[in-house]
Amino acid sequence: FTVLRIIFFVFGADLMMDIGVDVFVITFASFTIITASLLALSRDNLKARLAFSTISQLSYIILGAALLTPSAMVGGIIHITNHAFSKITLFFCAGSIYVSSYKTKVSQLNGIGKKMPWTMAAFAIATLSMIGIPPVSGFITKWYLVIGSLERHNLVVLIVLLVSSFLNAAYFVPILYRAFFKEENPNSENLDLSEHKEIKENPFLVVPLTLTAIVSVVLGLYPDFIVQIAEMVTK
Repeated sequence: FTVLRIIFFVFGADLMMDIGVDVFVITFASFTIITASLLALSRDNLKARLAFSTISQLSYIILGAALLTPSAMVGGIIHITNHAFSKITLFFCAGSIYVSSYKTKVSQLNGIGKKMPWTMAAFAIATLSMIGIPPVSGFITKWYLVIGSLERHNLVVLIVLLVSSFLNAAYFVPILYRAFFKEENPNSENLDLSEHKEIKENPFLVVPLTLTAIVSVVLGLYPDFIVQIAEMVTK
């Protein structure tokens, strides 16, 4: 948010383009998006994967602002809200998984979707948002960023957005595959403390992650309100 205020109200679009700062920021943001996504892909620890994903996703905000086209700037601004609800859902899910099973690694999540269906359903919704699949809010962000890159005639940014979405899918979809389609191995060393207790969802943890997942869907289905606010800011 601070970076957006500096770009919009300190430099301004015209000055940034005149001195070429926009190109530097676009390059830096694009590099961060791809690099952080690759780092997320290499992490087995669930929260570490989410943390690197956050770095990548926050760079969308900077990228949208630096493109300096109306659509891209709107995309960057609304991503503050869209990403907040989707990513907090993922972190809520990670916390719920740990409290219920003591599992912290992606490689430990085989079959957990059958034991924690609400948690992993919310995780699936937030995953769709991270990838940018409708009708979840992340799609709205990427739609505006794609339009903005086309308005700027910047093919490189368009490719970055496409590659980033594939990388998002590469490090999130396997988690869901493990959770819903792979059987838990009772002899696995990955079970740790979870093999000594029954895995059961905590209702007090399920409620907030369900609510934030629902908000992510609502923001995807009815984006007009936050889009209008973003358009007011860019003007």
